[in-house]
Amino acid sequence: MIKGLAITPPVIGRISIGRMVEKNGKRLPEKDDQFTLTTQIQTKEGWLPHPLDEALRQDTKGNKLRSIPVTLPFNDPDLNLRAEYTFFDRKSGRPLCAGNGETCRRHTENGLESLPCPSPDLCDYGSHGLCKPYGRLYVQIGDDDELGCFVFRTTGYNSIRTLAARLRYFHAISGDNLATLPLELKLRGKSTTQSHRAPIYYVDLTLRADQDMKEAVTHAREESKGRETLGISQAELDKVAQAGLMNAQFEYAEDEGLQVVEEFGQENRPKASNTAPQSTQGLSLRLAQKQSATPAQGEG
Repeated sequence: MIKGLAITPPVIGRISIGRMVEKNGKRLPEKDDQFTLTTQIQTKEGWLPHPLDEALRQDTKGNKLRSIPVTLPFNDPDLNLRAEYTFFDRKSGRPLCAGNGETCRRHTENGLESLPCPSPDLCDYGSHGLCKPYGRLYVQIGDDDELGCFVFRTTGYNSIRTLAARLRYFHAISGDNLATLPLELKLRGKSTTQSHRAPIYYVDLTLRADQDMKEAVTHAREESKGRETLGISQAELDKVAQAGLMNAQFEYAEDEGLQVVEEFGQENRPKASNTAPQSTQGLSLRLAQKQSATPAQGEG
C-alpha cells in the first residue's frame, strides 16, 4: 500500500440536494428540494445524471426524488459517515486543517502538526467561515456493484448530526449489523430563525417504509448469518477499510477540496485575505462577545 495515500471507499456516483448554476458569469450553488444522483463526470452544464436517478424517479410523486433505498457498506458507523471540522484553501482546494473538536492535523510553517481543536466558533485559525464541518456519507444503491458506493457530501450541521445519531442507534439496535439493515435516505425540511422562516433541507436515514423495526432487524441478522456461511467476512472488510483511511493524514485530495469550496464555500467568504488570522487577541475578543451576546435560536 502506498504510504500517504488515503484508501477511501470506491465511489461510483454522487448524491446531492442542489446543483451549480451560472449567474452573471459566476458559478454559484443553488439549493434544491430533492435528491439527484449523478455520475462522477462533470461538464459545463453540470454533473451528468446517473442512470439510477431516472429509474428511482419513475414511481415518485411529481417526479421528485425525496427518498432512496440504500444499504451501508460497513458495520462501523464511523466508516459509513466520515465527518470532521475542515479548513480548505479556497484557491487550491488543499486541506489545511482537519479536526474533531479535540485535536487537529494542521499544515504550518513547521510542517504537519497535531494541535488542539476547539471547534470553528472558538478557533482563531479557522474563523471567518473558513472552517466548517464536512461530512461524507457512503451508501450502496442497487446491486450492480457490491463494493461501489455513492457519496453524499455536506457541510450542514443538521444532516451530519442527524445521520451520526441514526447510524449509532441502528448499529446498537441491530446488534452490529448495519451493513445488512435495509434503510433509506430521506429528505426532510424545516425552517429556523436563521433561515428567515424559509425551508432548509437536510438528509435523514430511516428504515424503509415497507418494514417495521422487528422485520428490519430480523432481516439484518439473517442476512448477516447467511453471508458468514458463504465466507463473506464483514469484520475483515471493516478492518481493511479503517486501515486504508488511516494511511494518510488527510482523507481527501485537492480535487475534492475544490468541489467542496465551489459547492459549499460561497457563504461567509472573508472580505479581506484568505489567510486566517492567528492573533490570540482576536480570539479573546470574540470569546468575550460570544459570552455577552444573547443566544439565537435556529440551526446549529
